[in-house]
Amino acid sequence: MIDSQTPCRDLEVLSCRPGSDPSLVDLVLSAPGWTCKPGQFVMIRPAHWGSELVWPRPFSVCDVSEQGLRIIFQTVGRGTRKLAELVPGQKVTVWGPLGRWFRIDEARPNLILAGGVGIAPFVMLARREKTDNLSMLFGHRLDLEHYPYAEIAARIKSEAMQQKTVADIAEFEIVLSERIKALAGVGQVLACGPEPMLKVVRRYCLLHGTDGQVSLENRMACGVGACLGCVGKTVAGDYVQSCVHGPVFDVREIDLGD
Repeated sequence: MIDSQTPCRDLEVLSCRPGSDPSLVDLVLSAPGWTCKPGQFVMIRPAHWGSELVWPRPFSVCDVSEQGLRIIFQTVGRGTRKLAELVPGQKVTVWGPLGRWFRIDEARPNLILAGGVGIAPFVMLARREKTDNLSMLFGHRLDLEHYPYAEIAARIKSEAMQQKTVADIAEFEIVLSERIKALAGVGQVLACGPEPMLKVVRRYCLLHGTDGQVSLENRMACGVGACLGCVGKTVAGDYVQSCVHGPVFDVREIDLGD
């Protein structure tokens, strides 16, 4: 079931390139004819999948323009591995843009906290005209050149920290806490990355009294709130679909079990 208000397009694959690390893939599809906001996502399902893989896969929009729709993803299962095999000229069904996005506070500093492939939605954010109130702290496991970090760092003040050991992770958490505390009462954080990182971000936002938003990476099957496969729990104890109520949530609204 696709909501009648959600644009659904059959788009052509323009390029599908594994990066220098083959687990990261840069996919560009033909222009969908719509715009979106950083943090929104799309559902993608190649037409040739047939009944082999029934469900589409959700991906944050990395960028969208007249040149095409760009998605950066990591191969983690059968679906993403099959997507990595796409070749130019093939068609994929795409519906979107979906979900709630990051709300920028134009009057205050906005600190991006990105982890791994969670950097993807911030490429579009860094392209906005006003960037003097944006900065980024990026935590990553693979070497930096595997990610679109340079594209963002060319536009906004950015810092990267690599985590290869338990000590590296502990150091990154200390820096996260310091950066979040420094924004208490004066700015906000925008976070996207693996769930353990988001739990840490939320915990320090609440501890220091800092405004923050986190983008969840829950499994999804429809993207429009029909299947109830991506529910998350709010602090009030309610269960909501992250595809329509999120995937971006205020840290004071969502319960991450931390």
